[in-house]
Amino acid sequence: MVLKSETRFLNRSEKTVKLELLTSFAVSGITPFAGDDAAGRLRVHRFRAAWAAEGRLVSESIEALHLERAYAGGIKLSERFGQVGSMPVRGWFPTALVEDTEMGVVWGARVACPTSWQMEVARRYDDVVLAGGYADREFGHWVKSVGPGEVFEAAPAWVTCVKGTVDDACDALLSVDVLAVEAQHAVERDLPVGYNDWGTSWGAPREDKLLEVADRLVGLGVRYLVIDAGWYMPESDNAHWATTMGDWKANPTRFPRGLVATAAAIREKGLIPGLWMEPEHVAQDSLAFQELDHLLHRDGQPLTLELRRAWDLHDPWVHKYLDDRVIGLLAEAGFGYLKIDYSETLGIGVDHQDSLGEGLRRHGEGTHALFSRIKTALPDLVTELVSAGGSRMEASLLQRSSMASSTDAHETLEIPIISAALHRLVLPRQSLIWAVLNHDDSTKRLGYTLASTFLGRMCLSGNIMGLEDEQLAFVKKAVDLYKQAVPVIRDGVSRCRTDQLGPSWRHPFGWQGVVRLTDTQALVVLHCFEGSPEHVRLTLPSIGDDQNDWQLMSVLTAMPVSIQGSTLEFSIAADFDAQVVLLERL
Repeated sequence: MVLKSETRFLNRSEKTVKLELLTSFAVSGITPFAGDDAAGRLRVHRFRAAWAAEGRLVSESIEALHLERAYAGGIKLSERFGQVGSMPVRGWFPTALVEDTEMGVVWGARVACPTSWQMEVARRYDDVVLAGGYADREFGHWVKSVGPGEVFEAAPAWVTCVKGTVDDACDALLSVDVLAVEAQHAVERDLPVGYNDWGTSWGAPREDKLLEVADRLVGLGVRYLVIDAGWYMPESDNAHWATTMGDWKANPTRFPRGLVATAAAIREKGLIPGLWMEPEHVAQDSLAFQELDHLLHRDGQPLTLELRRAWDLHDPWVHKYLDDRVIGLLAEAGFGYLKIDYSETLGIGVDHQDSLGEGLRRHGEGTHALFSRIKTALPDLVTELVSAGGSRMEASLLQRSSMASSTDAHETLEIPIISAALHRLVLPRQSLIWAVLNHDDSTKRLGYTLASTFLGRMCLSGNIMGLEDEQLAFVKKAVDLYKQAVPVIRDGVSRCRTDQLGPSWRHPFGWQGVVRLTDTQALVVLHCFEGSPEHVRLTLPSIGDDQNDWQLMSVLTAMPVSIQGSTLEFSIAADFDAQVVLLERL
């Protein structure tokens, strides 16, 4: 069960009231199963986030958090955490859980907020409380004036309580995203495979190379071809994709026929063309960077974020600019896919008569409005959410997007670890996972890379033109198997077996297995790291009271695997190998 929590403040007085805190939810009385302070049985679960390292589960006892009841019970204790700025998943995910380990009961909550937020695990007497919402005045520099008769609404949150595990509680909290994702364009129903040129051009795409790639993708079963950053970058020795964005005019040297012709040519090959943009920001070498009257300010000065400034999304002039340069361009060229990036935080806030934090909160409302304007103008557009990897993967924006680029870990060994961790925080059907392919990749390395994409949405990139026939055949095999696995990726539940994984993600040791299940299908994704054992056994979880025997349907790599009933055994010959197994229930 999951409940939506909404808080409204109505000022019934005759004076303006200034709010310094408004909590979205509060779950108290944890744990009702103990008549005392429940020593040694309560654990708090949170999820850390960093660039290219999103989703690490951190589990700590109440005692380790120094939240034991004081002998004078009325003393208030609190562990507060959250994120300040406009990249809300930059330090923590806005999800937290408290578990009664003796009873096997988990309480959890998830805040939907695109800007500053906070959560607290607090205690007074025996009572443990989990609460959260907008970051308050102390933490997030937030003060909000509410006039007589006015109503102010806090950010929504979802709360749950389950008899089960952390995975069960996270499944419940994520279930609220399903309806929003189902409402996306029908083309997304079968989770199409995409190709993004970032790992190919690295910020310098050009039409002729893209069309060569398009010819090769048609035979692989790919549907989306996305032109990433740099399509607007001028020809100059000093030009860089990150410093020139904001004017949104294609480079005529790299795209001599214009984006309309390029997109049309991609569609003629049976692919859906996509385009990268960062519409909320402008960079230092763009003309838009000097539109000071229409940009955000702090302390009366244009807010400069190293290379970037940000549009005032409540300014009608900005609305028209984005309608012309962003929405108009997408519509004119017939793009069917938009990758919406956001690569720098606004920090503590922006100028507003109430407070910096209120200016930032209102900017978040402007972001929501921009996403809505794009959707209204282009209802068939598929949208990808990205923010220096996964720094905006919170509920309000995930529910407004088709999918999210879950990490910027493009070619690293930890991709499968990040992708598995995110199963607790993002629906796998929304979690885009990179597979950057290189001409010197062995079949074993290709298997390791491509197996990761079965943990979410498959996104190919890299030097696909340099692959030999044998390598291409393996990629085609992976795409075909992925399409077979779509029902369980889309509709299943995940159970991760990561107890054999070492503490380092950058230098992984041991092995990891992820099992995803529906009533009729099972998908097992195994990755072996340094020091992996020669044999790994995985037993598929039971489904109800029925017989739980499975038959093996397809595998991805040459790693030997056998099945007996519901137990799989893998024979591992080398480190950094992988296997994907698709099964059906007998």
